[in-house]
Parts: sequence; structure tokens; C-alpha cells
Amino acid sequence: MDLSSPKPMDTARKVGDLAKGVDVLRRRKLFNPLRPDEAVRSSLDVMKFGPFAGVVMHGAHRHPNQTAIVDELGSLTFKDLDEQSNALARGLAAEGIEAGTVIAALCRDHRGLVLAMLAAGKVGARLVMMNTGFAKPQFADVSKRENVKAVLHDAEFVDLLSAIPRSTPRYLTWIDDSDSADPTAKTIYELLSGQSRAKISAPKKPGGMIILTSGTTGTPKGAPRDRVSPLQSAQFLDRVPLPNNETMYMAAPIFHGTGLSQFTIGLALGNRVCFQRKFNPEKTLAGIANTKATSLVVVPTMLQRMIDLGPDVLAKYDTSSLKVIFAAGSSLSPDLCKRTTDIFGDVLYNLYGSTEVAVATVATPEDLRTAPGTVGKPPVGCRVQLYDADRNKVNTPHTIGTIFVSSGLSFAGYTDGRNKEVVDGMMSSGDVGHFDENGLWFVDGRDDDMIVSGGENVYPLEVENLLADRSDVHEAAVVGVDDPDFGKRLRAFIVPSPDAARDEKEIKDYVKNNLARYKVPREVIFLDELPRNATGKLLRKQLVDMDIEGA
Repeated sequence: MDLSSPKPMDTARKVGDLAKGVDVLRRRKLFNPLRPDEAVRSSLDVMKFGPFAGVVMHGAHRHPNQTAIVDELGSLTFKDLDEQSNALARGLAAEGIEAGTVIAALCRDHRGLVLAMLAAGKVGARLVMMNTGFAKPQFADVSKRENVKAVLHDAEFVDLLSAIPRSTPRYLTWIDDSDSADPTAKTIYELLSGQSRAKISAPKKPGGMIILTSGTTGTPKGAPRDRVSPLQSAQFLDRVPLPNNETMYMAAPIFHGTGLSQFTIGLALGNRVCFQRKFNPEKTLAGIANTKATSLVVVPTMLQRMIDLGPDVLAKYDTSSLKVIFAAGSSLSPDLCKRTTDIFGDVLYNLYGSTEVAVATVATPEDLRTAPGTVGKPPVGCRVQLYDADRNKVNTPHTIGTIFVSSGLSFAGYTDGRNKEVVDGMMSSGDVGHFDENGLWFVDGRDDDMIVSGGENVYPLEVENLLADRSDVHEAAVVGVDDPDFGKRLRAFIVPSPDAARDEKEIKDYVKNNLARYKVPREVIFLDELPRNATGKLLRKQLVDMDIEGA
């Protein structure tokens, strides 16, 4: 069979998805059928300079004096971003950075990072979005693997750059008074000073971005984001009604897929996007109240920390302006879904996807009320299918299988040449899950998180969600550790509420009364907090390797 030739059914589906996607963009006012010239202009800019730069250039054309971003230094309009990034692109070019050069951005959320992203697109450089939570070995490994030739970074990360050759050019994007920055170090503002701000010629070839995986089990892999598709925005907007021309509060870091995708779409919708460089749960609530933000972008652990502030703190801030809380990046427990709805109302949207597969499913407030913890249904242009261990399709509700996704936006392979498993043109998400009789999807855990204890298969996420549902548990994590008798045994880590009894036996009895006996943790460890990376991903390996006295 010739697998390289498209099947008529696949071609028809793609045509249908494209038509539906265009209709979504029309309804969400990203496409005006009465102004096809604007659509053509925007599409050409995206093709020449990349999706992010293209969006900002479109905004500068349509509403130049409208505020685009707000950070600690104030606000910048779409025109400001466009013109300053033109100058920075010329400044980078004068430093020898040209089309195809790989550069890295190591920045928190602020104007310096945004200008770096725009200038990279305009000069045609390939931009690696570095994780601000990196340790030196990770930063050094990624820089070497991706062949990074220059780094644009915040002054607070100067020490991290000692892990790469001193000959690598570096430019400061942000300096705090508390930073011990070298006064002779070049800043991006020095690079753009004196440069023309006029429209810049397109590079010979678009550069593209490299988004890094979370790296919770080792050195993060690089996932190129070079594809451009009209469905990209439609897949988010089909089930998430992000407002137009209002205010988006960005709590999630934009160096990762969750923040980057919503930041780009937020700007495309004409919103002003408010940044905070370092997440603080109470300051986030205050920011929403002060800016009257109508949308909030978070990773689940941020939402958890905001809710855990308690009713007295939450009551101090008027967050009634929120129409959308967009959460993605890791699993949302049923308990967190219910608590969020109780506090903020029916505004929570949970996206399930990954750096590799992009969008898979989206849960709406209605979905989450029906089935707290669900990841919802696939939006326009996305397909999701379960396969068993032999890669036969699983089409029976409530049957666990490996989740495969086709979105049209899935990456084409890691920068090191490896790829995810592909079956029938669909890519593995690396998760196992199931769907119910209503077509709602659920993630049961990572494929490699499953443990075999005494011959029984156990997915820790089921136990975690049960524990998180208790009022005296803020967070819970369950891992498998080696056991001489059972092969593996479960160990639970719990972040208790302040008034919790911290009773190990009570926790075990609770699990025993609600789940099968082989799912009961053999140990329960109480911690003040769980180890997480900068994007809120749980670092399970640290828990597995943790030295527990008497264990």
C-alpha cells in the first residue's frame, strides 16, 4: 500500500477542516470577508517573517496606537513593538546575526523578550526559547545541541551563562537594580539605538522558533515550530471564546507553548497583554482586579496556588471581569476544576495537548461541570484516537489506550533527529486515557508513569486525583518506587492544608475505601511543597529519588 499518497477521505477531511477553520476565524473577527486585502497582507507577512512577527505587524497596520503589552516599565503600542523590533533586527544584523543563525532567549515575560522574538523573526534567525528554570548542565547541553551562536538574556541569569563558551556573544534584555550586571555588557537597547525603525526587508528564509519540552526526565528536547496554518488560531478559538480588544493577563511564561500560543492569539485579537515577570498568586489576583482583565492564562499549579490563598484573600480582589481562564500544560484534577468554578464561575477552559502534538482537546466550562477533570473534545481540525498495546484502534468507551493525535500542527521531529511514534498518520501524545459515552476525553496518566505492582497495572494519576479531592490536601503526587516483593510499590507525597491532621493511616484507609487494594500507597510522605519546574510540571524523578528515612 502506498502510504505516501493522500487518501480521498483524508483530502476531503482536510478541505472540510479548512472551511470550518476559516468560519471560526470569521466568527471570532480574525478574518473579515469584506477585506480580503488585509487577509492577503497578513498571510504574506506571516510567510515572510513567521507567525509571531506577522501578527504584530498586522496589528501595527490595523490599530498602530492601540496598547499591545504592559509590563513593569509601562505600555507599548503595536506600532512601538513593530518599529523597535525593526531597529533591533538591524542591530542584530550589524552584530553578524543573519538568516539561519541560531540564537537563544533566556528571559522572563517582559518587553525585552517580545522584542527579541520579533527581531529574530525579522532577521530570519532561529530562536530557541530557553527555560528560565534551567540549571547549568541543562542550559549548556541545549545550547550545544542547538548550536546557539548568541544569547539574549535577563541580567539575573548571568551566572547561568558561565556554562557556555565565553566567546558566545550575549546581550542583556532586562536589568534589575539588584542584578550585579557588568556595566560594559551590551543591551538590546544599545543595539537598536540609532538604527532605522522603518519597515525591514524580508529575510531570505524565515527563521522559526524552537520550543523546548519540559525536560522532567532529562535534558529538554527541541521541538521546532516552523509550520504556519490558518487552523492554528482556529483550533484554540473554536472552543475557547477569548475576547477581542480587551485585556489578557499573562501569568504563564511565554517561553513555553501554553503562554506563547495564547499571547500570540491575544495580540491577534487586538487585546492588550499584561505581564508579570515572576508569578505571585496574590499579585496575580490584584493585577486582574486593577486591569479589569477578561482573560487569564495560567498553568494548573498557578491556579492551585491562587485558590489555596483562601477565601479571605480571594475576597479582597474583584475578579468578576474574567470571562476566560485558560489553563494548560499539565493535568487539572477534578477537585481543582470544581474549586475554580465555585470561586470564579463558569470561566475555566482546559486545553490538552503537548509541545509535540500541539492541540488535542479542549474542555469548556459545560464539559467540566458535567465531568470535572475531563479534557473535553477535539476542536476543529483535530482528531484523537486510542490504540492498544498492539496498535489496534480502541473504540469502546471507558477502555484505556494510548492517545494519538492529528492536528495539522504537530511537529515534524525533534531537533536531534528523533520523533514521536506515529500510527495511521497520527502522533502519540505519550499519554494513556479513555473517553466516555458522551465523547468526553480523559487522561489517565503518562504512558511511562504506569507501574506494575504485584502484577497489577496502576496509573498514579487516579490515586492523585482521589487524594486531591480531600479538603485537607492541597496537592498530591504518587510515584512508583522499587519494591523487593512487588516489583514496584506506590508512595504518596502530600502537601497538606494548614489544619490537616497529617495522619498516614487515615490517608491509606481513604484510598482503600475508594479504590482497589493494590492502589493503596505503602507510604505517605507529607511535604511543604512538591518539586516543579518553571512551567509547573511535576518533577516526578526527584520524588522517586528522594531519600526517605526508614523507607
